[in-house]
Amino acid sequence: MTSAPSLADQEIGKLLQLHPKGFDLKLDRVSRLLAELGSPQDRLAPVIHVAGTNGKGSTTAFCRAILEADGKAVHVHTSPHLVDWHERYRLGRAGGRGELVSDEVLAEAIVRVADANRGQSITVFELLTAVGFLLFAEHPADATLLEVGLGGRFDATNVIGPPAVSVVTSISLDHQSFLGDTVEKIAGEKAGIFKRGAPVVIGPQTSAGALDVLCAEAARTGAPVRVYGQDFLGFEEHGRFVYQDERGLLDLPMPRLPGRHQIGNAATAIAALRAGGFDPSPAAIEAGLGRVEWPGRLQRVTSGPLFDLCVPGSELWLDGGHNPGAGVVVAEAIADMEDRVQRPLFLIAGMLTTKEPVGFFEAFAGMARHVFTVPIRSSDSGLSAEDLADAAIEAGLEAEPCDSVEEAIRLVSTGWQSSPAPRFLVCGSLYLVGEVLRDSGLAPR
Repeated sequence: MTSAPSLADQEIGKLLQLHPKGFDLKLDRVSRLLAELGSPQDRLAPVIHVAGTNGKGSTTAFCRAILEADGKAVHVHTSPHLVDWHERYRLGRAGGRGELVSDEVLAEAIVRVADANRGQSITVFELLTAVGFLLFAEHPADATLLEVGLGGRFDATNVIGPPAVSVVTSISLDHQSFLGDTVEKIAGEKAGIFKRGAPVVIGPQTSAGALDVLCAEAARTGAPVRVYGQDFLGFEEHGRFVYQDERGLLDLPMPRLPGRHQIGNAATAIAALRAGGFDPSPAAIEAGLGRVEWPGRLQRVTSGPLFDLCVPGSELWLDGGHNPGAGVVVAEAIADMEDRVQRPLFLIAGMLTTKEPVGFFEAFAGMARHVFTVPIRSSDSGLSAEDLADAAIEAGLEAEPCDSVEEAIRLVSTGWQSSPAPRFLVCGSLYLVGEVLRDSGLAPR
């Protein structure tokens, strides 16, 4: 028996009936609405504004963990959510870990925002961004972590004034219909969050063209800029994480989040906190690296009904990365795991129609023994399992469609007698990962 919708779910359901769910990249509608609400975006604690194609969520998570370890109250706005709308709003708490907004507080804020909008044309994302600004302005905090939803220049979060620091993480091809068909064009949209005089931190970039665009825009806006690999750096040495900038070296434990790409994300977070004037202590940085959490990104599942279907001794991993750049870093992380135990890898993938599945799957060529493609039950924009299997085959992988994650695991596990036991990776969509977390009783808290 399914539980009754929360109060916030009911209010958001009303919004979804009245307003479009997609993106329409303009700032006039949300600016009008925020003016009606008394401009809460101008009353936020110092803002760390984070854009990027990949790594922005992890970088935000590192910033939060380090700041909270330093005793700061930190508001956090992220999107999309995995299981529940409440995940998008974390309210800071003095001297301790922030908490996801309560259902009553979120529902009341949604009603107030909807009433202020008075039924005028607007997107649901814009309404929900205004909800975040309202919540954060009305609860005291030491810092606000504000993750861009899509792009940067015309994202609804970009109505803020100069932040403490603007951050751009790794840029690759994604959302080309909105942002442009080259990484340079996409970088130009991400750089739209830069504000005159506000510091800029640029994380690891694989495209020299994208980096050039970001640096040029920072120069145009008079923003002091710090670039990964030039002004700061992170690397692994003897099983430790070394961070280096103009102040010297920090010898730190490896980040709790798995994957070598997290070294760059952690370094970007430290650089951002220093550039933004937060200046966490080395002890807080070390503690934050050890307690950071970011659900749905290389997350290992060790309990629940899906795990129980696996061959004894198997590993079940989840990652919501859904573009070619994400495919590369996830494949690298899996390859590092295989250096320790060479388990046969089975992908269980679902994707939306807006993504580039061939580019994503190409990163796993020569690694994955087989791909099972599944529909995404929680979205009406999912690729069919049949079309997704064709894309995996085009990328050079063996693939077949099936009805569900459960069926895919059973197809492998039934009669399995080889050693070692397999490694399953559920991947390709945050929607699919959210379904697995919900079904496993592992919704983010």
